[in-house]
Amino acid sequence: MTDQASDAATATGEIPGKPTAASRTTLSHIMTHSDTNLLGTVHGGVIMKLVDDAAGAVAGRHSGGPAVTASMDEMVFLEPVRVGDLVHVKAQVNWTGRTSMEVGVRVLAERWNESTPPTQVGSAYLVFAAVDADGKPRRVPPVIPETDRDRRRYQEAQIRRTHRLARRRAIRELREKRAAEGLED
Repeated sequence: MTDQASDAATATGEIPGKPTAASRTTLSHIMTHSDTNLLGTVHGGVIMKLVDDAAGAVAGRHSGGPAVTASMDEMVFLEPVRVGDLVHVKAQVNWTGRTSMEVGVRVLAERWNESTPPTQVGSAYLVFAAVDADGKPRRVPPVIPETDRDRRRYQEAQIRRTHRLARRRAIRELREKRAAEGLED
């Protein structure tokens, strides 16, 4: 955003946008025996926590303060992660609303003692809500996609948001209908 555009945004009460790269981050962690499940591979919950940690850091950076996880969509595990793998969790803001942000996350793994390229082992989309000191929603800066890939991610995030809202609405309507018919859950 130019200085004039930033000044105009501030004068109208709008929050100046931030480029995608401003909050993009990578969290790396080596997997140990304490991370394993009964099959001897890394527990999915361990990976999910790393995903949430990285996404939370990105959401906090982008929004300039606290942000809480509102939902996690499409957590996909593509390959098992093993003890001794160096896991890299790459996250960025894909889309922003008034108080919420979608963060896209890619999980990569490589052997700690080999120099082979990392393999993608998972991905997820999380929605975060920015909150103030009282836990109330607060405005977030718009994200400014910088590359064609960022613009594609922004558009795909809008589609996911539309689907999330439609799904919530359909479920609420079904529950209201069942309640009106006297059916209990």
